[in-house]
Amino acid sequence: MTFLNPKTVISPNLINNHYSPITTTMFGDLFGNVEQQQAEMRKKLAEISVTAEAGGGAVTVTANANREILDVKIDKSKLDWEDLDEVQDLIVAAVNNALEKAMVKEQAEAQKLISQMMPPGMSGLFGG
Repeated sequence: MTFLNPKTVISPNLINNHYSPITTTMFGDLFGNVEQQQAEMRKKLAEISVTAEAGGGAVTVTANANREILDVKIDKSKLDWEDLDEVQDLIVAAVNNALEKAMVKEQAEAQKLISQMMPPGMSGLFGG
């Protein structure tokens, strides 16, 4: 062991960038295979869709919970095509609203995943 001062002890394993088997096992068991869980989460989020409108239905945008735009529909009869600024503003508003809804869904699913990863009785630590 290396002593820096009377209160600080550095394990040789930490100096050599190695983690102790106890720490690796503990966190490995606690969090499982993070990459696999992330891939499953992305797949699940891709299946959750949200829809937002602007201009009383003039523009409708559908996105998924991965915050990807899936569809944009424009009702030509509800728009003044001479006022391109208004058309653009409505498109931006509908997209932003859809992405906001998608973010809420994404956060809810992430919270569920965190709660499932925690040992029994500890899920409340992160608001689950």
